[in-house]
Amino acid sequence: MTMQNYKLFDTAIGRCGIAWGALGITGVQLPQPTETQTRQRLIERSGGEAIETDAPMQVATVIGDIVQLMDGQSRDLSAAPLDMTRISAFQRNVYDIARTIRPGATLTYGDIARRLGDVALSREVGQALGHNPYPIIVPCHRVLAAGDRPGGFSANGGVMTKLRMLAIEGAYVNYTPSLFDNLQ
Repeated sequence: MTMQNYKLFDTAIGRCGIAWGALGITGVQLPQPTETQTRQRLIERSGGEAIETDAPMQVATVIGDIVQLMDGQSRDLSAAPLDMTRISAFQRNVYDIARTIRPGATLTYGDIARRLGDVALSREVGQALGHNPYPIIVPCHRVLAAGDRPGGFSANGGVMTKLRMLAIEGAYVNYTPSLFDNLQ
């Protein structure tokens, strides 16, 4: 594996991180409870070896777009260069479809499964998105469960983080919070 670089940056949802290598962006890390945890998780997801450094222009542009998107400005991240060499063909197909979802819009796991040719793949779509190494760029937060309910979200804060991101983007979600939502 080649050496990765990374940078931490502030957004409206907290301190995020981005990692990249010679072939493109290798990962995005949503905020963890502490900056140290965000950094550690990003490095682990990048293969265990990464150096914190200034981002090259192409990555700096993506960082700026992420920051603006999380500030409520519409940004298109579909052209951000992703290194998908460690991603299966199925995951790539799921991520390609998810990248077509514009800010403020949503699809369901079933919608993506149907686009892949079989609604029975809904669970596999959810699993692929649960392992998404590029959150925000591959907007897994814009993918909902049946009935436009939020479904799951593997980031720190779980569903509440997903709902916050969707609210920033102005997306509608059919959801009433329960007593147990903050226990994730």
